[in-house]
Amino acid sequence: MTPHIMRLPPYDNFPTIYDEKLTLRQIQYSDLKDIIEISFYDSVQAKTMIQVTEMQNKIHQDYLYGSSIHWGIADKLTGKIIGTCGYYRGLCNGEGELGCILLPQYRGQGFMTSALSLAIEFGINNMGLKRIWASTTKQNNNAIKLLERLGFVKMVDLDFNEVEYELRQSIY
Repeated sequence: MTPHIMRLPPYDNFPTIYDEKLTLRQIQYSDLKDIIEISFYDSVQAKTMIQVTEMQNKIHQDYLYGSSIHWGIADKLTGKIIGTCGYYRGLCNGEGELGCILLPQYRGQGFMTSALSLAIEFGINNMGLKRIWASTTKQNNNAIKLLERLGFVKMVDLDFNEVEYELRQSIY
């Protein structure tokens, strides 16, 4: 059996991954105006271009420190960023907390299923993650259905009305 090799950020080239529907890519300054309403850092939402720019700079610093990777989800047809996803905690322990958000007008069209499938595959095959988990509120039925569709199972009820799910596919 080969030893478990971790390949964590930052990378020589920011990883761009894609399927027939979308591309996961690094967010550029020109994308920020499209994602103000879904830009958060430490649970605070951006309201202005200045705030979204500051948040994106912090997210990029986290990437450079090796503690996260944050992709923009770009619609292949338009090239426009319609959401974000990535791993935001736990990387130093060989784990990744998967997080995601999509602009409301793109929900329910399969974009997030595709995006998270790409991110999960990258996390397992490229980063060498041993565990992938996600948290959401108990009322977020769409997120719960999405996680379950991707092979996550409920692990524990958390404080503040949240619940944690863990990927339970064979990841070796």
